[in-house]
Amino acid sequence: MRPATLVRLALAGNRTDTARVVLTALSALLATLAGLAALTVLAIQKPAGDAWAESEQYRNELLREPGLRGGTAFALLMLAIPVLALAGQCARLGAPARDRRLAALRLAGATPGQVTRLAVLETGLASLLGTIAGLGVYLVGRELLHRPDERGRLALPTDVLPSTGALVAVVLGLPVLAAAATALMLRTVTTSPLGVSRKAVRERGPRPWAGLLIGLGLVSFVAVRPAMDRIDGNDVVRGWVLPLLVLAGGLAAMIGVVIGTGWISHTCGRLLHRHARGAAALLAAGRLMADPWAGSRTFAALLAAVIFGAGAAAQRAYFATQDELEREQNRLAGVDAGTNPFYLSTMDLVDAAVAVAVLIAAGGLLVALVEGIVARRRAYAALIATGVPRSTLSGSVAWQALAPAVPAILLALTIGLLLGRGLFGSVRVSAGGSSTVVCEATAALCDDPATRDQYTRIVQVAGAERVIPVPLEQLAWLGAGALAAVLVTVGVGLLFLRVSTAVDELRTA
Repeated sequence: MRPATLVRLALAGNRTDTARVVLTALSALLATLAGLAALTVLAIQKPAGDAWAESEQYRNELLREPGLRGGTAFALLMLAIPVLALAGQCARLGAPARDRRLAALRLAGATPGQVTRLAVLETGLASLLGTIAGLGVYLVGRELLHRPDERGRLALPTDVLPSTGALVAVVLGLPVLAAAATALMLRTVTTSPLGVSRKAVRERGPRPWAGLLIGLGLVSFVAVRPAMDRIDGNDVVRGWVLPLLVLAGGLAAMIGVVIGTGWISHTCGRLLHRHARGAAALLAAGRLMADPWAGSRTFAALLAAVIFGAGAAAQRAYFATQDELEREQNRLAGVDAGTNPFYLSTMDLVDAAVAVAVLIAAGGLLVALVEGIVARRRAYAALIATGVPRSTLSGSVAWQALAPAVPAILLALTIGLLLGRGLFGSVRVSAGGSSTVVCEATAALCDDPATRDQYTRIVQVAGAERVIPVPLEQLAWLGAGALAAVLVTVGVGLLFLRVSTAVDELRTA
């Protein structure tokens, strides 16, 4: 099959196929913007001078201080995780119709390899369109947002540009990654002239082996602070090994929670099947046990955002406790010195990024829910034809979404909190004690060297240590927001249920 024919067939299809290509391209566009923004932050050149020299051309301290740019770039890359998960959900939209189209191609004489390459090419081309559009949006936005203030300082790093190799790597790397992921998912799929079948059939439920990954992630985070104390002064280890340890531990815990959702779904299905009495709950129990990994696929982006948000809540609690303790120390010393609100204001930006990630994850939830309803519309229509009320089907869809979502969100909140607490167990200020010179006179007497010594005294301040409180309020708001996102997507998805359960679907589906 010629390349031109492959491209034409990859872009062919009905309105559902067009929607799938558009949504996949949109997801790739958002991921491209996140990646290019992170590369732009890393492209800022360190100014000449010592290690504390700042880039004075920026208004935001996250961009001015060299030591903070790595964390800023990492946070921007974390935003790409829910976007990539959304792309994975969009690629599954209209899967039954695409399966029938691929089976028709096999019936017309296409080989299994050609059909697989066709599906891979469709995802790759859609992602390439999105990354090219994302590069265009980035370049245009860079020119539009380049607005120095009266002091010549910039709000964003619009004066720097990543290298050409980095731009090409993002624009071409994301489509290659999407195509490789599609090929990996299709390795257990056989497309025949009679339809599409999966080679691997799971006969037993998933096992809770994901707990090992979660434990490995927690141990990695707990080991960071002792390792920093032992290797103090080794810049190479502190600059590379410890960040990699944090990254690997966070990814291990996140993957463990996502994979563990499959076990949670299967367990919830078994409990519902054993104890539920209503038809809606029993239908949901059958679906959860038949495909427990649907929860892992559906809630992956949302759980990743919740883990990140819970860790950010733990870190905010650390900074707030440190700020309060420093104010108390200054008050005991008789020093009227304010505290630096930089870290707390930075956490506001992190919370905003978490909110954006939850919204993106909610979009992925909606796509997954609608895709599941549309894929099973013929079975739903058959149930309606046999007398099952639509309210029962609506209840089963709600049970299927909420039963694994609630414990999975609670698990994500707990793991995120433990990861944050693993880095900072307590707040310690002036642990060995300190002394402060205080002048108890007017400013004129204190400034005069001849009279200053008569009115000054040395105040000894004892060391202090305080345990960080658990940020229950912020965790509750985060969990409620994630659960509200699930409820809203379920409500919107149920609107498609009435359209997809018409009796005509028995003939046309």
